[in-house]
Amino acid sequence: MSESLSQETFLLLRKDFDFPEKAEALDEEKAISILSKVISYMLDREFERLIQICYRVDLGEEKLKRILHESEPDEVATDLAKALWMRQQQKVVIRKQYSSNE
Repeated sequence: MSESLSQETFLLLRKDFDFPEKAEALDEEKAISILSKVISYMLDREFERLIQICYRVDLGEEKLKRILHESEPDEVATDLAKALWMRQQQKVVIRKQYSSNE
């Protein structure tokens, strides 16, 4: 995946999540790691806000429920981070496709 796509995906997620690190030179693996830590914190302390973000990002209710109920307890944050990353990445790709068609 291109660095630009990772950067744009991270910037989309940054709008909803409070990341401690800067977005410069961030690859997908590092971004998901950071996002996992933020989500882990939110699962414990800001659950309602996390759920609102998932709906706003349009993660999908079924996918969200599946992750929350079927993932191993120590994998919930990582699975949710990966799902949110993939969803936002889809949006970036779709926007690029539509903007190149104009």
